[in-house]
Amino acid sequence: MSEQGMKEHTTNEGLTVRVSRKFKASPERVFDAWLDPEKARKFLFTEGSQYVVSARIDARVGGSFVFVVRRNGKDSDHIGEYVEVDRPRRIVFLFSVPSSWAGKHRVAIDIVPLESGCELTVTHEGLMPQHEAPVFKGWTAFLERLQTQLEEERQDA
Repeated sequence: MSEQGMKEHTTNEGLTVRVSRKFKASPERVFDAWLDPEKARKFLFTEGSQYVVSARIDARVGGSFVFVVRRNGKDSDHIGEYVEVDRPRRIVFLFSVPSSWAGKHRVAIDIVPLESGCELTVTHEGLMPQHEAPVFKGWTAFLERLQTQLEEERQDA
């Protein structure tokens, strides 16, 4: 599977990072993984010694999510508010990690069907320069783990 990434500069609202990946799974399976707390906690916000302690998702416009993430023995909340939920094509949320940065970032998950599978693009807006590289690395790793998870689920079915 190919993966692509792009960092681009925006206006005074910060930097934007885009990461794309093709999946052999259907758009519905990929979309649903983002909104199922048990599935999402396995690929989102897990990296190295960092892992999700708990996940709560209310997947509707105006709903929210909270992932409590433990890193080096300390917990931090990863919080989002859904502004668009259009199964199986698009999820948009306002995202914050109060322990790491001030304010909310807009994150869009776009899923495009392909002849075989789909392509997902994460667009994360509003980043400060010091967060650009780690956010790019994080989304790339999360999508890689999602791919592995979807392949394992397919084999178990």
